[in-house]
Amino acid sequence: MADRITALDILTEGKAWSPGQPSLIVLVGDDPFLARHVLSLIRDLLCPDEADRAWAWREFSGTEELDPRDVFDEAATVPLFGGATRAAVVREADAFVSAAREPLETIAQASRGRRGVVILEVKSFPATTRLAKAAAKSGLVIDVSVPPKADLARWLRVWAKAHHGVELAAATTQRLLERLGSSLGQVDQALQRLAAAIDPAARNKTVPPEWIDDIVASPQERTAWGMIDAAAMGRTDDAVAQLAQLLEAGENPIGISAQIASVLRRLSTAARLLSLPATTDRPAGVEAALREAGVAAWPKAMSQAKDSLAHLGPQRARRLPLWLLELDRSLKGEASRGLRARLALERFFCKMSGPAGPSTPAARPRGTRP
Repeated sequence: MADRITALDILTEGKAWSPGQPSLIVLVGDDPFLARHVLSLIRDLLCPDEADRAWAWREFSGTEELDPRDVFDEAATVPLFGGATRAAVVREADAFVSAAREPLETIAQASRGRRGVVILEVKSFPATTRLAKAAAKSGLVIDVSVPPKADLARWLRVWAKAHHGVELAAATTQRLLERLGSSLGQVDQALQRLAAAIDPAARNKTVPPEWIDDIVASPQERTAWGMIDAAAMGRTDDAVAQLAQLLEAGENPIGISAQIASVLRRLSTAARLLSLPATTDRPAGVEAALREAGVAAWPKAMSQAKDSLAHLGPQRARRLPLWLLELDRSLKGEASRGLRARLALERFFCKMSGPAGPSTPAARPRGTRP
């Protein structure tokens, strides 16, 4: 069998993909969305008739006391009738793997024949173990985490079209990932809300990026994004008022800080790029720097980022990572809860208030030092 493949590639192919004839399949990773959908796809391929799934597909929980013989017997039983392939699935199977490593090594190396398949869902699967080597050689190992360098924007456009009937513009997927990150479960839920809000007569039209803020975001998310935009523009009163709404709604101060950091680090990166000497590969202007820093290219997002960067000025923008680090340490230390956490966030907003110095990234001539 081939070496480890990714769940993203498998889900892109859908039912055109085939798991082959392994005796052991191992799903490795920490993304529950990918693990759930890959398992569902494997079940559909091994047991295409829903009537067969009651006897052919059996799931066990690895967090309970589990006799390995029950799992192996379930997979080894040869069906008298029906064309479905038996599958014994162990969810959260890390402890099970440790307890049944030797028989699993034997199963991984064996030819399946008419027997069923054992499927393991684990968080880690070190490649140096004998079991991992056997599974990579004769079984099937699937990575159900999000690869660091994966082109999620491209993958999401394919997924949205195939599973939700929604055509996303490239800038729309960038906005979606910028707002929700790489948590594919949350992104998929957002796509469901987006699909439900679109008029069926307009399904063939490309969804513009501004719809993400208007339709996809929950009220709390819209409040958080508005708070960040207000703080970066120096509208401290607005930012503090929206912060109060989030805290009263039960939002975690550390989670709010993480959302703030995801936006402001891009502004800081753009400011650092613009401060590079003219002899280096410095971006040609503010917009180019913001794009290189990861800001979405659609007009509203770019305009907001340019205005925020102009307000902050080069010196404050470059100091943002230090301020964010100080805020993070404070929220995880002496200001971890209650009014102290709120005060720490308000103080952070105040650092961005007031006008910038006379030299902003937009105004500084190319080739001069900040």
